Amino acid sequence: MSNVVGPRAVFGVIVPSTNTVVEHDYWRAGIPGVAYRAGSMHIANPVMGDNADFEALLGQIRASIDTAVRDALTAEPDRLVMGMSAETFWGGIAGNAAFEQRLRERTGLPVTTGASSCRAALDTLGVRRIAVFSPYQPIADVEVGRFFTEAGFEVATITGLRCPTAMDIARVEEPRLRALVAELDGPDVEAIVQVGTNLSFVGLAETLEAELGKPVVAINAATLWHALREHGIDDQVTGSGVLLREH
Repeated sequence: MSNVVGPRAVFGVIVPSTNTVVEHDYWRAGIPGVAYRAGSMHIANPVMGDNADFEALLGQIRASIDTAVRDALTAEPDRLVMGMSAETFWGGIAGNAAFEQRLRERTGLPVTTGASSCRAALDTLGVRRIAVFSPYQPIADVEVGRFFTEAGFEVATITGLRCPTAMDIARVEEPRLRALVAELDGPDVEAIVQVGTNLSFVGLAETLEAELGKPVVAINAATLWHALREHGIDDQVTGSGVLLREH
């Protein structure tokens, strides 16, 4: 429900307790009249140093998501936005659809997820062959690649930064990200896609788009873009990539 700081919309944003980037990126976009209320999923053990650790981290997310959604609902939001991405890719197209359906039934609200947002973004941009990177371990990259492949995209390559903890995702600095994008890019790649919402990449993605001459899709920008457009808010803003600027 709209209020004084969010007369156009209030979005409930579900984030892991370790995440410091999502809310920053949303407020940074500066959409007037749109407010955000975070619900936090408690992550007691943020270690994600190998596949087993990553699965355990997902277990913590699954165990605490209902509480995070409950808390966000107390602000009476108009839409639920998932500020975490790995779980939204898990199980491919069917897994994502089931995840969204569960949340819609739980909340009675429209739901925006990172996986669906990236799919919509790539369709809007008219690209099919992509290169993808994440902060994840291989087990999660397999699921991300599966989702994009089932959605009809050709994944030229996918790689993860293998961050040892959930907090380390937010500590990855620009030089490492630039080097990784340079490794992934090539003349046959139509777009670069970044997933992992605690990875600070929105501003750099805008810069890299200009340098590479192709779309560079940061998941936080894509998710905010999709939530806004699905909600009938068509503001075009600079600084957060081509989606929010031109589409």
